[in-house]
Amino acid sequence: MYIRRIHRRTNKNGKVVEKMGAQLNSYLMSEDARSQADFYVESLGGEILSLKIFDEAPGTPEAMKDKVMHLSLMVAGSNILMISDSFEPVSSSRSISLALTYDIESEAREAYTKLGVGGENKYPFALQPWGACYGEVIDKFGVTWMITKP
Repeated sequence: MYIRRIHRRTNKNGKVVEKMGAQLNSYLMSEDARSQADFYVESLGGEILSLKIFDEAPGTPEAMKDKVMHLSLMVAGSNILMISDSFEPVSSSRSISLALTYDIESEAREAYTKLGVGGENKYPFALQPWGACYGEVIDKFGVTWMITKP
């Protein structure tokens, strides 16, 4: 399920013109995409929407045939996250984080706690000087999550 963003504008003749806007998606490379997706569904709620394996692509090396070529899942409401198994070892990076903003503090705390299982709690989930609750956790797959409740 993909959400299409349509921009409606009026041209100089007064006619309404529709134009497709760009959409940014989070796409994670993984050493075990199936386990990672299951972990996120368990931690954040959601479901796997589609799963394609490399066996479906011609010329795939034998070692990769049962690996995930593309997996999309819906988590924490209607957020789409995509994951694929990598042909190379995956290294985690602190240069990119996934941010989740919750309306309900108990849900934010629960996500923070569950994502931290087997990972590292970088910043405790707590009320911050700017007035929001915030915490940061690196999950067991090396993905950094910023959890906020304004």
